[in-house]
Amino acid sequence: MPKLGVNIDHVATIRQARRTIEPDPVWAASLAELAGADGITIHLREDRRHIQDRDVRLLRETVQVKLNLEMATAEEIVEIAIATQPHQVTLVPEKREEVTTEGGLDVIQHRERVGEVVDRLQNAGIEVSLFIDPERDQIAVSKELGVQAIELHTGCYADAASETAQHSELQRLIDAGAFAVEQGLLLHMGHGLTYRNVVPVALIPGVSELNIGHSIVSRAVLVGMERAVREMKELISI
Repeated sequence: MPKLGVNIDHVATIRQARRTIEPDPVWAASLAELAGADGITIHLREDRRHIQDRDVRLLRETVQVKLNLEMATAEEIVEIAIATQPHQVTLVPEKREEVTTEGGLDVIQHRERVGEVVDRLQNAGIEVSLFIDPERDQIAVSKELGVQAIELHTGCYADAASETAQHSELQRLIDAGAFAVEQGLLLHMGHGLTYRNVVPVALIPGVSELNIGHSIVSRAVLVGMERAVREMKELISI
C-alpha cells in the first residue's frame, strides 16, 4: 500500500489570491496529518506564487510526518533547503510561465547541475528524489547520481484523452516503475492524480508513495481537508 503525500500548495494559492493571511497552509497540514497523511509536500517556487519562505520555516517546525520540499536547482532555493532541513527534497523542473509543472526534470541534459545539487543536499543530511518522466534512460542516470528515490511524472496518464491512451500511459508507468525498483530506487509517483484515476496507479507494483495536491485541495474546499484526505487514503489503501 503506497503512502500518501498531500501537497498543500493550492491552499497557499487561495491565500495569495488576496495577499492575506488565510487560509494558512500550516493549518491545512495539521488537518491533513490528523486525517492520516503520511507526508506533506510543498513546492517553493522561485516566483513565490503560492508557498512562501515563512511557510517552509513554520511547516518544518510543525509537521510531524515527512516534509517533502519540491524545488528547482536555483541557488537561492538550494540555500533555503539546506538551512531549513526538510526530510526530503524532490528536484523538479520549473518555468516561470507554466501554470503547473509540465513534465519531468531532464537529468540527462542537466546532469552536471543536478548532480552538484544532489551532492550538496545529501551532504547536508537531506534525502533527495528526482521528479522525472517514466523513461529508462532518465531512471538510469538518476541511479548514477546516487539519489534515494525517484518520482515518476504521471501527468501524461492523467491527461490521456482516451481509454486506449490512458492504458498505454499506465503501461509506461508500470514498465518504468519495475526498472526503477530493479535499480534499487524508492518509487514515488505524482502529478494530475485524482479520486477518479488514482487506483490503477496505486496498484502498480513497487510504488511506495503517491504525492497528490490539487485534487485533494479541490475536494477540501467543498467537504473539508480531513474528509478529503481520508477519502483519498481509502482509495489507495487497496
